[in-house]
Amino acid sequence: MRQCWFWLACLAFFGASPSWAELPRCLFVSSYHPGYAWSDGVQRGIELVLRGRCQLRQFDMDTERHKTPADMEAAARRARALIEQWHPQVVIASDDNAARYLVKSYFRDAAIPFVFCGVNWSVAEYGFPYSNVTGMIEVAPVRAMIREAQMLTGNGDRFYYLSADTATERKNLARFQKVAEALGLGIEYRLVSSRDQWVTAYRQAQDYPYLVIGSHAGIADWDFAAARRAIVGHTRRLTVTNQEWMMPVSMLGFTKIPEEQGRWAAEAALAILDGVKPSEIPIIANQRWDLWMNESLWREAGTELPAWLRGKAKRFGILQ
Repeated sequence: MRQCWFWLACLAFFGASPSWAELPRCLFVSSYHPGYAWSDGVQRGIELVLRGRCQLRQFDMDTERHKTPADMEAAARRARALIEQWHPQVVIASDDNAARYLVKSYFRDAAIPFVFCGVNWSVAEYGFPYSNVTGMIEVAPVRAMIREAQMLTGNGDRFYYLSADTATERKNLARFQKVAEALGLGIEYRLVSSRDQWVTAYRQAQDYPYLVIGSHAGIADWDFAAARRAIVGHTRRLTVTNQEWMMPVSMLGFTKIPEEQGRWAAEAALAILDGVKPSEIPIIANQRWDLWMNESLWREAGTELPAWLRGKAKRFGILQ
């Protein structure tokens, strides 16, 4: 017996790490699929914090490529089945579809704790917080970006919004409409489902002082290289975006950082594993943004690149 206690003491003294099977179980439920830029960034943030501290498992709902309500409900049922079979101690659920179809539908005020991230703008439609739910809302610096675009274009009184036709982008559009109304601006928009529709709308938008580029996710035949070739020679106006992955077709980006969402969610999950109740962790919004510029598109438009951009913005390497 004394020998057993001796070895236990040695293990404690030298800081031996527990085996993977002894670690708590943490499940990451992504609304999207591997290769989708936003969810890949969230995953990187989660793994940076939880690697070696959890049995970390991931379930991808794949709701950008399979996006009918029936598809999403089926994906949520599969995620619920995994939770009930694997019994994770905490679940991180990323983006709106996981919040809507999984957390709201099956786990309101349940025993298992959830941390959400990547939910756009507001959680009111899901009724969060629940007793077992906390998280980080995803907001973009829309007002700051619009004001900068106005300054760069001579304070135009209207702009154009172009994105895929998805539930997330309709939610984003509503936020831009709200900001436009508050600033006394007009807004025209197109939500499209094909690359040809996107290119046509992009060219039409050159009649506006500037164009806001939303996400391409949801456009089934999207190809960045093809889209880039299609706009060469047709870019005369400023293009801005809140999505880093849209920088190949945007001049200026005020972009959210998905790793911030993942890291915060993972840290909250660890706090819950240490005994903090989800209800004791306030729901917050992201705090950080990156500034990007695409010099190639600036040059093609024949537009002078502001000096402050050269000093502050990250350079985006254009896809050829």
